[in-house]
Formats: sequence, C-alpha cells, structure tokens
Amino acid sequence: MQIDAKGLTYVYNQKSPFASKALDGVDLTIREGEFFGIIGHTGSGKSTFVQHLNALIRLTGGRLKVGEYDLADKKCNFLELRSKVGMVFQYPEYQLFAETVEQDVAFGLKNFRKDLDKEGVQSAVREALETVGLNWQEVKDASPFELSGGQKRRVAIEGVIVTKPEILILDEPAAGLDPLGKQELMQLLHDIHGGWCKTIVIVSHDMDEIAENCTRAAVFSAGKVAMCGTPAEIFRRSEELLALGLDIPVTVKCAQLLREKGFELETDFTCDDFVKKVLALREEEAHHAE
Repeated sequence: MQIDAKGLTYVYNQKSPFASKALDGVDLTIREGEFFGIIGHTGSGKSTFVQHLNALIRLTGGRLKVGEYDLADKKCNFLELRSKVGMVFQYPEYQLFAETVEQDVAFGLKNFRKDLDKEGVQSAVREALETVGLNWQEVKDASPFELSGGQKRRVAIEGVIVTKPEILILDEPAAGLDPLGKQELMQLLHDIHGGWCKTIVIVSHDMDEIAENCTRAAVFSAGKVAMCGTPAEIFRRSEELLALGLDIPVTVKCAQLLREKGFELETDFTCDDFVKKVLALREEEAHHAE
C-alpha cells in the first residue's frame, strides 16, 4: 500500500478566531516497503499529517490515497482502512485500560475481526505477545498495570499490531526508553518490517534514530514538507536543519569536526558506516605516514 498526499491542508478551529493552519499543501509519497521517518519540531504538522493516514483526522483539503483507499471518497471503508493502517501514539502504555493483558491486546482485534471466534482471538493474541518477546503464559492473566515500563510499552504496541496492519505508524516510539530499551524496540520494528507489516512510518525528533533506521525521511516545517530524501541526503543539509530549529545526528557533528581538520568523509551517517570509514581513513593516514 503506497501513501500519496497531494496538496494536503488542514486547519484547526476553522472559521473561528483561533484558526490555526497545521498543514499547508503537503505533497508526499511514502512507497510500500519503506521504513520512513517524519521529522519536525513541535507545531510543524508532522503529527497532524500521520493522523490523516488512517482517518483519525478526516480529510478537509487536498487529496490523500492509502493503497486503494481514497480518503476523499465518502464511501471509503474507514474501518477496513484502520485495520490495515495501525497507529501507535506517543507513550502508548498510558492507554492501557483492561483488567488483563490478554483483554487489552484483544480489544482492537475484536473490533476489526468480528469473524474470529474465541479460540481465533486467543491464538492471534498469543502469537502477537510472543512476537514482542513476552511469555504468553506468564503475562496473559496479569494486570497490564503491574508490568515493567518496557513490558507495558510492548503490550500497548501489541494491541495495535495484533491485527497485522500493512502499514504501522508510530509517534515517538522510543520516547522515555533507556538506550537498551530503544535498541530492543527498534529491533522489534525491523523484525516485523517486510513481513506482514510492509511499511513502517516513525515520527521522531531523535535524529540518530532516523539516521540508523530509516530508508527515507521527510522534514516538516510550518505545515509543509521542507525536504525529503534518504537520511544521508537530508543530514548533508545540516545548516538548513539547524536553521529550522532541529538537531543533527552525532555522526554528522563528528564528520563536521573531521572536515574542519581537513578530513573529508563519505558516510551515510549510521554509526556502523561512520566507524568503518573513520578506521579506513586512519589506516590510509598511517600508510601515508610510512
């Protein structure tokens, strides 16, 4: 399912003194199979944009198609769309509500898959919990509020991916997690990407997260797409990013310091590639020194 937005606009509190334009003619294509990043400071329009993708915010201006679903069509099957486009909000563990983990994870599934019997629901929930690395027998009857912070995050995400959406959208998925927790969560997303979840879209202010994980990204500013491309292409425009009030990855900062010392480094700004290129540069300098 490809996402195509053309001239997408949205105004909060339209026709009131408090009207605020959140999207101002957004043109953006997210291809099927991508691990796509959305970057932007607070108020840039990035969250408003992604909430359009499964019609949590209804289309009011411009065009938007998600696969075969035309969101401008009043006959669009929005329930079916939402079963295929999953949305995980920031700090999703705050949305846990049921008495048991099993009930919480099964809630959305029962709404989208009314054809499943009790055994079918239980089987899907069990598979989903094991996908995120939780033991079915140990947690299914536990209260979600008694779990650790990392487990709560996984259960909350599982409540969305249990339906096996083709597109998964996550708003600041690693917010509040320690470095190990971030690494484990991003590995989970890569594990499900390319399987039943063909496309992943993450909204993040963490530039290192974007550099390490995304195939392409878009930078939002003032309701528009300011730039779009691979992370390497975007982060080579570091001065423009800084002018927009955004940060840049640590690897970009290090590459700039090396450039000031007279060393030019061609890298995609992932940690692995950066270290590899630095070591190669060091070996080359040592060879010349001989």
